Amino acid sequence: MQERWILQFCHSHYGPFLDVARQYAALFSGTPFKVLTVFLTGKDTPEVRAGAASEEVLFLEQNSRDVRGLKLGAIRALGKIMTSRKVELIIAHRFKPIYIACLASKVPVIGVHHGFGDYQRWPRQWFARLFRKRLTLLGVSDAVRDDIRACLPGWPDEKIQTLYNRIDLAAIQGAHLERSAARAVLQLPAEAFVVGNVGRLHPDKDQATLIRAFARALPSLPSTAMLAIMGTGPLESALKQLAVLEGIADRVRFLGAVDAGRRYFKAFDMFALSSDHEPFGMVLLEAMAAQIPVICSDCGGGKEVVQDVGELFAMGNAEALAAAITKVARQPETQRHQSTLAALQKIRTHFSDAAVRETFFSLKPVIECLRFQPESLH
Repeated sequence: MQERWILQFCHSHYGPFLDVARQYAALFSGTPFKVLTVFLTGKDTPEVRAGAASEEVLFLEQNSRDVRGLKLGAIRALGKIMTSRKVELIIAHRFKPIYIACLASKVPVIGVHHGFGDYQRWPRQWFARLFRKRLTLLGVSDAVRDDIRACLPGWPDEKIQTLYNRIDLAAIQGAHLERSAARAVLQLPAEAFVVGNVGRLHPDKDQATLIRAFARALPSLPSTAMLAIMGTGPLESALKQLAVLEGIADRVRFLGAVDAGRRYFKAFDMFALSSDHEPFGMVLLEAMAAQIPVICSDCGGGKEVVQDVGELFAMGNAEALAAAITKVARQPETQRHQSTLAALQKIRTHFSDAAVRETFFSLKPVIECLRFQPESLH
């Protein structure tokens, strides 16, 4: 019997996208399908091969010049791969891989979008309409999905849907360092009350609002309170200067880039994400897995993650964020424990491999393409 293949096409394996590849390969575990993951850019390493969790992994090793313009080399390379096996479906992440996949194949394509604004330009709208019959689009949150729908009016809802990002909860929790060990690595005082933040030091992460909020909340926080920001970026100097201007430079630690940073989340007493229009917020799931309270701005996909299990504040409002930090800091231990347990349960029911797998195989385009019914998973 001829093997049935799913081809997963990723732009790169850097940042969160190696785990994204794992997430989509995991959908097909225990099914009749094998997964071939292809990376458009990035070098071949044993770690990436293992992390992709696929039956086969290939690297096109295109450079930045190769993926500009018409991308003819990438189209030819992917077309050649398509002729070597029976590929029934392509799952492509981000617009460039979607573009290449549609032009290099004749099979159905599921395009996964991880950010806002991918179809705001008319050439991309035109391209999507050209391949509409065999193209299904997924947003990693309802917010991203709705952004795509607004740009492509007239598409049926079933062709533009949501498939949440997810985590391997057991694997993440198994890698955690306990509080004292994590603080030792991050060089945080053992006795401190730590508000944590992780993200690029970039305008869209809005750590400036977080620093202002922490300064306002500080009189109401424990005397040992400090803010720890993990990440690097172009705003590092400006953010450090802001901490000086707010009079809290001695209370703010810039931790820099930390490899496998999610291993150290138990060092924090709470986690605050101040981003404006976060498409999803994988870091929120990682904080929830560490069983620490989470705070997030009330916009984008982050709101969908935190709703009912954490605190939300009005985006860009330092006073509202300060109030949320103060509220969480003053919570009784029993209430804090209940909220973190509820967050774990939400991961299992909405953001786990098993939960999202059920959703994926219930999508009409998936059922029609693969002729594989959801009940076959049980």
